[in-house]
Amino acid sequence: MNLNFQNERILAVVAHPDDAELLCAGTLARASKVDGADIAICVLCEGDKGQPDPPIENLGQVRYNEMKASTELLGAELYWAGFHDGELVDTKEARLKLTEVFRKFRPTLILAHSANDYHPDHQAASKLAETASWFCASGGQVTESPPLTKPPALWWMDTIEMQGFEPGFFVDVSTYLPLKRDLLGCHKSQMVRGSETAFSPLEEVMLRQAAARGAQCSVQAAEAFRIHNAWKRAPAW
Repeated sequence: MNLNFQNERILAVVAHPDDAELLCAGTLARASKVDGADIAICVLCEGDKGQPDPPIENLGQVRYNEMKASTELLGAELYWAGFHDGELVDTKEARLKLTEVFRKFRPTLILAHSANDYHPDHQAASKLAETASWFCASGGQVTESPPLTKPPALWWMDTIEMQGFEPGFFVDVSTYLPLKRDLLGCHKSQMVRGSETAFSPLEEVMLRQAAARGAQCSVQAAEAFRIHNAWKRAPAW
């Protein structure tokens, strides 16, 4: 079965810098490099509270620089919403800010966190992505840019460590596993936190998850998704 991303514009909406690298960067890379899709990542939170020991001064700026390096390596556009960690909630301000991002990039497909992922910021990002993916095509929701002609399709991404997520389908990212490692390696401020008891070694988490999802679909490495099947939102293939 061949999944074709030709003529697609794919936007990943994630809570923090490094979330896309863990959950969907292989799919973005495949879509771009194989099918010529336009790709972008919108990071909603600055990552400013995820301090290593010893702490880093101006961590939010450091993490922006790390995310910028990752997206440049991937060949993706970067949208930076600038919310502080732990302060992302479904407000009018947040809805309009993300709606404007959608209208600027004009995606045909959104990749977003599953609503039951472990982190409260991931859960808030999931709700905002779903909401903005609808309102970005509504003329009654006014932002600087014009509305889309129709809402983009929406795929829910796997959860971190695969907890509570039943895949609807898999994308083979075996070829792009080395790139995923390089992209994740851009986030040096978080890679050094692997030994913390309240954290996890990110590369180990990513490789284990890619291998486990790959084993489920008989490839070396895969990323798992589910289609958002709301009324008039799921496309026909």
